[in-house]
Amino acid sequence: MKRLSSIGLLLLVPASSLAQEAPDARFALERTESGFIRLDRETGAISLCRDQDGTLTCRMAADERAAYEKELELLAGRVTALEQRLDALPSSKDLPGEAEIEQGLSIMERFMRRFMEIIEDFTSERDNPEPAPQKT
Repeated sequence: MKRLSSIGLLLLVPASSLAQEAPDARFALERTESGFIRLDRETGAISLCRDQDGTLTCRMAADERAAYEKELELLAGRVTALEQRLDALPSSKDLPGEAEIEQGLSIMERFMRRFMEIIEDFTSERDNPEPAPQKT
């Protein structure tokens, strides 16, 4: 088999297999003087096709190739940006240690105890309208 070039080679099918296309087919082929034009009905992309030794070889048109490469560059840039953002995120090494967790829990416990004392004082004042003795 011949070695194929990488210049936008999209489709290789035997020319003899070009039967009538199905009405719901993605691609439409139209014969021209120099071969075929293939229309991708989903994307609108047009490829130029030739019959070479019984094989249909289709290549993207030059302007489509440029748009394809531009899109690849754009996607590569997005991937690079996402990788940089991922690298900037804290790793598992940046997680707090056991001592820091215990310190945080101790602070929360003191907060909750003091908060519950305030609520208890508030509810006892509401239930007992008599003035509470001064604690001085």
